[in-house]
Amino acid sequence: MSAEERRFEYIESFGCQDDELLRALERETALTQVNPQMQSGCYQGHLLAMLIGMTGAKRVLEIGTFSGYSAICMARALPADGQLVTIEVNDEIEWLSSKYFQKSGMQDKIVQITGDAAEIVPTLEGQFDLIFIDGDKREYISYFETVLPKLATNGTIIADNVIWYDKIFTETASNDHMTHGIMAFNEYISNRSDIEKIILPVRDGLMLIRLKK
Repeated sequence: MSAEERRFEYIESFGCQDDELLRALERETALTQVNPQMQSGCYQGHLLAMLIGMTGAKRVLEIGTFSGYSAICMARALPADGQLVTIEVNDEIEWLSSKYFQKSGMQDKIVQITGDAAEIVPTLEGQFDLIFIDGDKREYISYFETVLPKLATNGTIIADNVIWYDKIFTETASNDHMTHGIMAFNEYISNRSDIEKIILPVRDGLMLIRLKK
């Protein structure tokens, strides 16, 4: 094992403990989904939960449910009267996330919606303390512009996969629309002067965004 692999293994394991339910969700996702790596892991789920606790967030919006791992982690971190609204465009995976929302006992905190976030978000009532963007990488700029009016005062937006398997650092094929989408989003956010932003080198890159006061 290389020094980098040992470092990664230590960081991933430090203070991060999956329970049996999340391990079962990881296993079933790996067995039933074509791209199981899209699932948030223990480290990222733990970080999202900590951010909710640190910011005191009570209402969370997630774009990109996938199999529900991150939603469960965040819902568990919310107070008893907290709520997480999660949107997934792919109706073929809803059975899996719904199954584990029930198993986790978080179904009363989680509002699960299937459909296009660009159409759904404007119809949602109220504002959100934390917004987690983890949907179609080609739509990140559109997602950001759609959710920004829904961000509560002092709220935080988190965008996942902003390093995108290091593809943003290499020559990219013209038809690699996902990579181009991430690159365009990063540049778009970098050029905005009305927000604070920072990238955390966590897994595939997490960008934290806040409106300047």
